[in-house]
Amino acid sequence: MNFHLDENVSEAIALGLRRRGHDVTTTPQAALISASDQQQLAYCIREGRVLISHDSDMLRLAASGADHSGIGYCHHRKYKTGQLLAKLLLLASRISQQEMKNRVEFL
Repeated sequence: MNFHLDENVSEAIALGLRRRGHDVTTTPQAALISASDQQQLAYCIREGRVLISHDSDMLRLAASGADHSGIGYCHHRKYKTGQLLAKLLLLASRISQQEMKNRVEFL
């Protein structure tokens, strides 16, 4: 699965996913710092990436019918780094990139 981590998700998550063979971009790497949520979603659609976010505004956008290539959401204090990494690896092992289109997964 190809992931994009928004600016609130730890770089350690990106490193862990890459070490396990996943293609990962981050908001700073994609030059999207201060970009709107819609711009983040548009980037993910163009690049074929599932957005991982702690931002509940992404949930509101998805609920409003905004097109997206998939959103993985969790509250920023719910998991430690290793726990979130494990949840993302599980997500990638059980759902395909195509199945994530316009789907929100609560991690």
